[in-house]
Amino acid sequence: MTPPPARRRRTTARGGTPAHNLPRRGTVRRAQAITTYGVGSLIAVDQESFIVSGLDEADQSWNSDESPRISERRLARLLGVDHFRLPPASDDTSRDGLRVRRFPSMHSCPECLELQRHGDFNPPAGRSVCGTCEVDLVPSRFVVACEAGHLGEFPYWQWVHRSPERGSTTVGTCGGMLKLRSSGRTSSLRSILVSCTCEQAPEVSMEGSFRRSALGDLGLKCRGTRPWLGTSAPAQECGLPLRTLQRGSSSVWQPVLKSALSIPPWSNSRADPLDGHWEKLRKYENRDAVAIYLDAVFDEEWPASLDEVMTLLAAEREEDPDGEATPTFDHRYRALRNKEYERLRSGNDESEHSRDEQFVCESPLGDQSVLDPLGVIGPMLVKKLREVRALKAFTRLVDAESTTDAEEMPLSERPLRWLPAMEVRGEGVFLRLDEKRLGAWEKTTAVAARTERIRAAHQRVLEQRADDPSRVVPSPATPRMVLLHTLAHVLIDEWSLEAGYPAAALRERLYAADDMAGLLVYTATSDSAGSLGGLVAQGEPELLDRTVRSAVHRAEWCSSDPLCMETEASGAGGTNLAACHACVMLPETSCEHNNILLDRALLVGTPDDPHLGFFTNILDQ
Repeated sequence: MTPPPARRRRTTARGGTPAHNLPRRGTVRRAQAITTYGVGSLIAVDQESFIVSGLDEADQSWNSDESPRISERRLARLLGVDHFRLPPASDDTSRDGLRVRRFPSMHSCPECLELQRHGDFNPPAGRSVCGTCEVDLVPSRFVVACEAGHLGEFPYWQWVHRSPERGSTTVGTCGGMLKLRSSGRTSSLRSILVSCTCEQAPEVSMEGSFRRSALGDLGLKCRGTRPWLGTSAPAQECGLPLRTLQRGSSSVWQPVLKSALSIPPWSNSRADPLDGHWEKLRKYENRDAVAIYLDAVFDEEWPASLDEVMTLLAAEREEDPDGEATPTFDHRYRALRNKEYERLRSGNDESEHSRDEQFVCESPLGDQSVLDPLGVIGPMLVKKLREVRALKAFTRLVDAESTTDAEEMPLSERPLRWLPAMEVRGEGVFLRLDEKRLGAWEKTTAVAARTERIRAAHQRVLEQRADDPSRVVPSPATPRMVLLHTLAHVLIDEWSLEAGYPAAALRERLYAADDMAGLLVYTATSDSAGSLGGLVAQGEPELLDRTVRSAVHRAEWCSSDPLCMETEASGAGGTNLAACHACVMLPETSCEHNNILLDRALLVGTPDDPHLGFFTNILDQ
């Protein structure tokens, strides 16, 4: 069979034309353009390093013809935009793609050891090699960032020429050239040596450059540079402390992702019929006023019937948080989750809707009473679902979920009426825990004390990551949250073994609050693994009963026991207890909380206190 022709590389540097004549040297899936290589992130292609460009329309960073438009009104309203767009897909017919700019610009030559900006090496067009030595240039391993989201080049010149007597002088005034070499003695920063040919300063190592105050001691503050926006966005005065980071560190770019399930009445598989008119329509209370507005705006046929418009307006008002004159983002996001929980509980019958319905949730046909001994109630078969995950912004150094007012960096210089997003279509199983039994369990002294250890450790981590402790949000760790979270993990592990799903193809969605105690396990990929019906079949009461029992029995023992079960703390910062990669941890793509806030002892108890576990009563059966 003749192999297909090689696909072209569409990623281009800012200021150039699409690289149609260059061979394709790397691929980025659409989902990765939201979760891993979004706007402002660093991406490595062969031996080169780039930063993904912003979304400014003037720069045409994304070609709208190659970025299909998608709608999810509930999420769009929450994020203050009109719609979403999929990242541009690159193929043999596309004219453009995901644009990038070269960053960092500081490079070194492993042959002549010179350390300078990429353009000063005089590389041939389209190549990243030293014009003199003709060897591949190496991008700087180090960058600097601040908690406001700005990113810049590491100040090598100031690092070499630092002196308590002279202080920090103007860059380049010595007339020398920087050199970078490795002594090869160790793999630590001590072996990376930087010098200047001016001989006014001794050769120094990079050791100590990662200290919090290392750059501040040189009198350096953030200048507000935003290289992903290019020259169209001048630097902003910032003044925050700078931190040195490895170019590939996860702290360099952390996405702020928000997601929503498409639920009725917004899940009928069509574009928003009244896009751009909702704010005005919400002012009208009665049908006559709405009809008058529609007549005035649409000369011909209305895009939706009056009954449908009134239903959509009612759904919008229902998601307004009660008692909040100006609801915060967190209140509105919680209201969005509450509506999903209500819809998953009530469900909707597939026979009552058209084939275009994107949310089908039904009660199983089997006898649900078999689940009563487990404390599991209300299983629902989610035969069709659609999830939209939007990239709202990004942060550097800090996790946006850990502070009340995180410094989120927008994706463009100018406000946009859309955001990048991806959509997942699949299926799932929803279940709840018996509130009466759960309430009695979570009030026991042993359960509260064990959960408090997790909460205190997590709160301590959040405070350590934030410079301002007053802005830290409370840890979400509660007995029911940790229980539901751990139960979701063991169910995903069980279904990956029994139903043939890879664990990375399944994802959890937790509903843990004073008035919610449920979890949804659903397919998290859009390929064939997401819609074949295998996961839905596991939600039938008889199968679910067997699955929960097997998962709980499996969680009773870990290959790392007794160390795993008896440890005082585990995980990053001690934010887990009895949880490790040999028992309940999952691939990061499957977990809503980055594999923290887990404790299988809350499922099965401990050897010293077997009644601690919520499911202890079934272990002897």
